[in-house]
Amino acid sequence: MWSNTKYRKLVRASGIYDLVVTIGFATPWSFALMHGWLSGLHGKLGLAGGIPVFEPMHMMMANLMGSIVCVWAWLRIRHPEQRFGRYDAAGRVLFSTWQVYALLNGASALIWGVLVLEVLWAIAQLAPVSRAHASPVGAALCRERGA
Repeated sequence: MWSNTKYRKLVRASGIYDLVVTIGFATPWSFALMHGWLSGLHGKLGLAGGIPVFEPMHMMMANLMGSIVCVWAWLRIRHPEQRFGRYDAAGRVLFSTWQVYALLNGASALIWGVLVLEVLWAIAQLAPVSRAHASPVGAALCRERGA
């Protein structure tokens, strides 16, 4: 069980992790570098699956994902609220599901590293938070908001 203070630190840490991991996906230029690096790493490690050449439509989808995850990460860094941690956990469950789907359909085994971390972050953020450590004002706000 997390104390309220430690859970807020967890939410902030997950935001920092996401920002670091996804900022390279946010622009076509940074993603071109990221794609080259990931392709090289995949080949160097001799992993199963593959990393396709990205066409403009693929690039746009990667950039959309990178952009929105960076914005979402920044929100959690600036406002590490419990409700954002719970939403983030739900997003991680979805991301993990699509990563497993990709792995089952021939995507690079590099995804395993990200998948393991996504699952661990989701488990941590879904763990209970003690109400005993919350301030009276914070607890009242949680009751008002239904958190």
